[in-house]
Amino acid sequence: MALHDRPRLRRLIYATTFEAGGILLSTLLLLAMAETTAGKSLVFSVMASTIAMLWNLAFNAGFEAWETRQPVRGRSLARRSAHALLFEAGLVLFLLPLTMWWFVVPLIEALAYEAALILAFLVYTWIFTWAFDRLFGLPASAR
Repeated sequence: MALHDRPRLRRLIYATTFEAGGILLSTLLLLAMAETTAGKSLVFSVMASTIAMLWNLAFNAGFEAWETRQPVRGRSLARRSAHALLFEAGLVLFLLPLTMWWFVVPLIEALAYEAALILAFLVYTWIFTWAFDRLFGLPASAR
């Protein structure tokens, strides 16, 4: 049985590989932006990744349930873009308070960090999802 025929396993592999790359990306970006150490940046990135992975699993299950009910199959540029934008919008709602607390920064500075991370992750999410689909095939919901 191919991975695209096993939606739970596919989502789990997607989420874990996505987050591994995300930890590296966010650690490096936070080091460049914030007055922090590599260790503090890495620990924050792991905490954020844990939150993001849980959100990823829930969001993708919901997105694929919605996608299954659509008359048009496949993942167009518009659908991929909506996926990335909606995922990141939900994630920022969870991460903004954590960012403020962890780095002891005011809302505006936390928003700046989040904005930079969101922009980087929008591109990363789009590219990663495209590459994952190319490597493992589209999920049943999009075929």
